[in-house]
Amino acid sequence: MENFTPYSALAGGALIGVAASILLWLNGRLAGVSGILGGLMRPAAGEARWRLLFLIGLVIGALVFAAAGGDVSAVRVDTGMPVLIAAGLLTGIGTRLGGGCTSGHGVCGVARLSRRSITATATFMVAAGATVFVVRHVIGG
Repeated sequence: MENFTPYSALAGGALIGVAASILLWLNGRLAGVSGILGGLMRPAAGEARWRLLFLIGLVIGALVFAAAGGDVSAVRVDTGMPVLIAAGLLTGIGTRLGGGCTSGHGVCGVARLSRRSITATATFMVAAGATVFVVRHVIGG
């Protein structure tokens, strides 16, 4: 339990929930990052600006956190570029197959009591647990 950070996790989760609620209330849109990014590929009229600003805000938020003294040293990637590219492609395929990503289903969909989102989120969690088990105990990573 060396990485157990309940206070920062609670604060981060609350901020994500508030931001998702504001986007839904003010813009009528769900804060599903894969859908927001995908919508930039062929944006409908008037859609590109808010989508781009949302994604830029994700990057700016991380930079503000680091500038405010947040500990970013814990973030490290111990793999090469080919694995990262494969992981990104598989994630993209998974979001298309699942009809959304963890933020869309897990934050917005579960909050709206969507059966599809609850099922998708449960599937994400089971798959994540199985992946960690296999990597740590079967493969020995």
